[in-house]
Amino acid sequence: MIGYVTIGALDTAASGKFYDAVLGALGDERKFADNGWIGYGPKGEDSHYCYVCPPHDKKPATFGNGSMLAFKGHSKAEVDAAHAAGLAHGGSDEGKPGPRPADSTSFYGAYLRDPTGNKLCVYFKA
Repeated sequence: MIGYVTIGALDTAASGKFYDAVLGALGDERKFADNGWIGYGPKGEDSHYCYVCPPHDKKPATFGNGSMLAFKGHSKAEVDAAHAAGLAHGGSDEGKPGPRPADSTSFYGAYLRDPTGNKLCVYFKA
């Protein structure tokens, strides 16, 4: 079980706008921003599971080839909203919302990259 994730950012202000929009569409919110770190968690709860920050070693953040984070939504509409919000806030498209594979009746996902280039999936599983 994963306890939390950290996502490296080249520009935490730009990445914060992106994650505010994407994770906000999935029902999460920014919990804090302090000294280059931004924490996210479920709305109305005092918990964090995702952090956006510059790397500890002070070197530029980079994305991993083959690495991807997936954020679960509660509906297809949330997936659509999160994808659109990400594109509107500095992200780039890696796969429009839809069933995966194309004939799936249980998995609906969308893919995008954040302002640093990290690849994300937002999905709903029926």
